[in-house]
Amino acid sequence: MQIVIENLPFLLRGAYYTLLITVVSMFFGLIIGLLTAIARIRGNRVLRSIARGYVSIIRGTPPLVQIVIVYYGLVDYGIEFGPLTAAYIALSINIGAYVSEAFRGAIESVPKGQVEAALATGMTERQAMRRIIVPQAVRYAIPPLGNTFVGMLKETSLVSVIAVTELMRSAELLISQYYVYMPFYLAIAAMYWMMSTMFTFALHRVEKRLSVY
Repeated sequence: MQIVIENLPFLLRGAYYTLLITVVSMFFGLIIGLLTAIARIRGNRVLRSIARGYVSIIRGTPPLVQIVIVYYGLVDYGIEFGPLTAAYIALSINIGAYVSEAFRGAIESVPKGQVEAALATGMTERQAMRRIIVPQAVRYAIPPLGNTFVGMLKETSLVSVIAVTELMRSAELLISQYYVYMPFYLAIAAMYWMMSTMFTFALHRVEKRLSVY
């Protein structure tokens, strides 16, 4: 493992980009997912159809295909992104579809009596959504969102195909340099596991804190 220790700074740099891509994509994915869930539940017929189509297409196609479409395919139409930006866009769109299903289930799990009570106090439907439904839905959605978040962390390895030097790409570059496989693969497996464990612990703490309120 001496060779891994010598190249640890390079691997840690890759881990940094893995975390960065995960956090940025999850942030925008949460926004996309929440808006999509609300559109499916409260939107008009057109919005509901668009939201359902978006979720169906994204969940029905491989993330790798979505990444190469954003990075390579859009170039045919004069739209060009850098590797890191393309990774953010593709993974945000991908994760948004899965997050929307988690939010939709969470929103529908809020008792309808609470909504009716909020409307009876004079709140508009939009105010009830913002003040009553969404805060509770976020708490209900934490467990499935945690699984989605950890899955996103591992899916970042796919962006290595567009030359983003995240953790997997970093290992591949070192392997091509030293022609040694197992030490680097074991090292990045351990690093992915440690990052996943940290995320799971942090989300468990958030869930526990929210359950108090």
